[in-house]
Amino acid sequence: MPAENNHGGVSFEVDEETRLIRQSLDQFIEREVRPLEAELGEVYANPRLQHETDGRLVPEVLDAVETIRKKSADAGFYAMNLPERVGGEGVSTVTWYRAKKHVAAKGTGLTRHILAGPEGPKPLLLQADATQTETYLKPVVRGEQSTAFAQTEPGAGSDSPNMQTTARKQGEEWVITGRKQWITNAPYADFVQVFARTTPQETAGRYGGITCFIVEADEYELGSMNNAVGMEGMQAELIFDEVRVPDSRVLGAVDEAFYTAMDFLSLGRLELGAEAVGYASHLVDECVSYANDREAFGQPIGEFQQISAKIARGKARLDAAAAAGLRCAWLMARDEDAIQASSAFKWLATDAYWQLADDAVQVHGGNGVAEENPFMDHLHLARILRIVEGTDEIQLNTIAKQLGL
Repeated sequence: MPAENNHGGVSFEVDEETRLIRQSLDQFIEREVRPLEAELGEVYANPRLQHETDGRLVPEVLDAVETIRKKSADAGFYAMNLPERVGGEGVSTVTWYRAKKHVAAKGTGLTRHILAGPEGPKPLLLQADATQTETYLKPVVRGEQSTAFAQTEPGAGSDSPNMQTTARKQGEEWVITGRKQWITNAPYADFVQVFARTTPQETAGRYGGITCFIVEADEYELGSMNNAVGMEGMQAELIFDEVRVPDSRVLGAVDEAFYTAMDFLSLGRLELGAEAVGYASHLVDECVSYANDREAFGQPIGEFQQISAKIARGKARLDAAAAAGLRCAWLMARDEDAIQASSAFKWLATDAYWQLADDAVQVHGGNGVAEENPFMDHLHLARILRIVEGTDEIQLNTIAKQLGL
């Protein structure tokens, strides 16, 4: 075989389906997203105008988010990684990874809401029975409703099996009591997927005895807003005070929810890492453009080694992370174990984004910290991405355990 045709079984080529999807996403952004951003004007551009005094998104911004989500679903983009039987497109994990990365490379505007995130249909919802699928899953796939994944608690973040929220069976109902914290999309969800301990650890073991319930928005109390930097207006506390739900709202098998959620953990880390890589790619482009245009001491600042080295290091980290993400997506598409690969990718991608976001602020100098520019938004987002879906420390611990340490 000629050397030029021998890839040794390795290829970074983008298949035709993915190429067309990315092209269509670009057209969707120009046709639907950019005009809406322009219409919102300073309300969207100025972070102080995007939120109510308690942190919630103002109505016009929330309406724009929901509009983009619905139009994306109508166009077949929003949840295209889910099976066709529930309204998705059934695209491969590799295509989904590349689409997530591609959209994030457009920046942190309304484009963030084109493809399903924490508010959208995650594989856990594929455990839904026929009635639950029609009532809850399909409306979320269509972008008509949104949801939230309620697992984290004030005293049980990374150590989620030690959750204090409980659910006890009474006849044909379950009574849920407890609090959840830092729940993304909680202020706006139509229903939440709540994890509660249904059998004590002494009986079921550390990871057993946890059940997932579908709880509708009018059945629980929304507590304080958790305005974490990078996710202002998107997270809140949920309070369950003897909330009663019918047995028909159990999602999946009783006592088995934690095991089921762990099966899908790698996908969440792949998605988040893909976004981090996309945002980092956007920052590299912004830094290169600015460094070539901005002059100081009689020459473009990009000609100074201190500046060019920052951008070059960022690009090297970005490319390494992107390759790790592609490998992780490839493993998942083949239904192979991707626990170590997803943890490595999530750590690499969010670390690369964090380093690059900080350097981007520095490269832009005073413009980097100016409110009208997006660089501090990136720095805030990059920081929180090192915590959600498992902290840096959790990722490294996972890799170590997979190595047998």
